[in-house]
Amino acid sequence: MKIVVFEAEEWERRACARLRSAHDLQCTSDALDGSNASAYRQAEIVSTFVNSRLDAGVLAQFADLKLIATRSTGYDHIDLDWCAAHDVTVANVPDYGDATVAEHVFALLLAVARNLVEAADRTRRGNFSQSGLRGLELRGKVIGVIGTGRIGRRAIEIARGFGMQVIAHDLHPDKQAAARLDFTYAELDEVLAAADVLTLHVPATTGTAHLIGDREFALMKPGAVLINTARGNIVDVPALVRALADGRLRAAGLDVLPQEPLIREEAQIFRGAWSEGHDLKALVANHVLLRFPNVIVTPHTAYNTEAAVRRIIDTTLANIEAFAAGRPQNVVPPPDGSAG
Repeated sequence: MKIVVFEAEEWERRACARLRSAHDLQCTSDALDGSNASAYRQAEIVSTFVNSRLDAGVLAQFADLKLIATRSTGYDHIDLDWCAAHDVTVANVPDYGDATVAEHVFALLLAVARNLVEAADRTRRGNFSQSGLRGLELRGKVIGVIGTGRIGRRAIEIARGFGMQVIAHDLHPDKQAAARLDFTYAELDEVLAAADVLTLHVPATTGTAHLIGDREFALMKPGAVLINTARGNIVDVPALVRALADGRLRAAGLDVLPQEPLIREEAQIFRGAWSEGHDLKALVANHVLLRFPNVIVTPHTAYNTEAAVRRIIDTTLANIEAFAAGRPQNVVPPPDGSAG
């Protein structure tokens, strides 16, 4: 089969070499989008990371596409409706970064709770003043966990190690996990009102878009901290800016923002792609966030450890090989939830 691996780093190219004996393999460092899709239109299998754009306009340029093997757990960068309508299978990596992402949650939390970036910058300049650096102790604080899947549960385990109290919300509560990890479930509004720290672990769906906005920030404790390592559009960014500017929130630690590709390459604003539903107000709000001294933004790197990225490529290659052998695995269900 003809396979194209997009966004491939050199070590990924070496890992993918095992496919060459049975397949026509091509690797490129470019992300897949509307500007280059036609050059790869004969591909039967494409593998991308989350920076590629697999909307209907891009996917329609592939004449023989059969499988999209995304090197991620999330798949909101892929038009699943188009795939279902055109019999294209989508496979993901459902389990690679539970510990990795959950650890990044606490890296962000400790950084904002103890003002680590400012403290390190000062001492690097020879300034040992402690003015304005008084931090937040985590022991005894309440952490609200929205979403108790694999990553959410691992974050709870770490929180319990810090001596934090845990209250969680999930549409499908895991009572066994609650008993084992000693936490309680509650409705979203109750979690928001109780939490000193709120951490988000839900996928990007129509139901979770702007899950946290002005109303939700108004319910939160004054001085609470928000951590988001899930997906950018779960948080209404202009509302987050308002909550920070008004002093409602103490701080925020973010690994994800909406419209990340446009932030990385702002020249896209002046291209034709801009007209397709992008929110200029949210983009401006993203830039405002980057300048708040009590906000830390990392570049969607929560997944990025040596162990996790190795698991990603190993699972992706196994997904491709299983599909080629007629035994698809880790298949993302179509949008209607029926078996694919």
